[in-house]
Amino acid sequence: MGTSEIKVIETHEALREHLGHPTERTKEKVLPFLDPHARTLIEHSPFYLLATASADGTCDVSPRGDPAGSVKVLDGKTLVLADRPGNKLLDSQTNILENPHAGLLFLVPGMNETLRINGRAKLIADAPFFDDLVIKGKRPALAILLEVEELYLHCAKAFLRSSLWKPETWPKRSELPTAGQIFRDQMKLDMAAETLDAALTEGALTTQY
Repeated sequence: MGTSEIKVIETHEALREHLGHPTERTKEKVLPFLDPHARTLIEHSPFYLLATASADGTCDVSPRGDPAGSVKVLDGKTLVLADRPGNKLLDSQTNILENPHAGLLFLVPGMNETLRINGRAKLIADAPFFDDLVIKGKRPALAILLEVEELYLHCAKAFLRSSLWKPETWPKRSELPTAGQIFRDQMKLDMAAETLDAALTEGALTTQY
């Protein structure tokens, strides 16, 4: 296919003409606060994705995981996320300093619907609620406070199409490269993939908190 055959949509009007408008019922599901159902899903979610963007619009999505219940609801408009030790590239954190708008996608294992939350984020160096973020005796050096602006339950279609929770559809791990193989090849390292894998596994197990 040549580039001349690609039809690009460049305006809001063209987009709506191509895909249509949401129903009134769909628009009504968007809430500006944390209702009891949202709180329950957050309490049971051990994994979420944090989306941020820099001042120039460069985007980043960061996977975050902790035991279910680790994300704290301070009130009907405020969430607190512990910022656990990472690679220190600080993509999410520097983006928040430049542009506070952030998005969250909460997953609950076995549940096909997801909870989407958008709001404004702040980096918190310390606060009384840090005591509630301690895991395995480790207090986080940083937390992210999110002031909720909108949330809604996302339908199950993506998970049904992907069969994400069905183990029989998963690829065999042996069919995929290991992290050691990927880093060795991408970084052109003169080191055995098995050695890298052992070091990565050890680091992941010992530096979680």
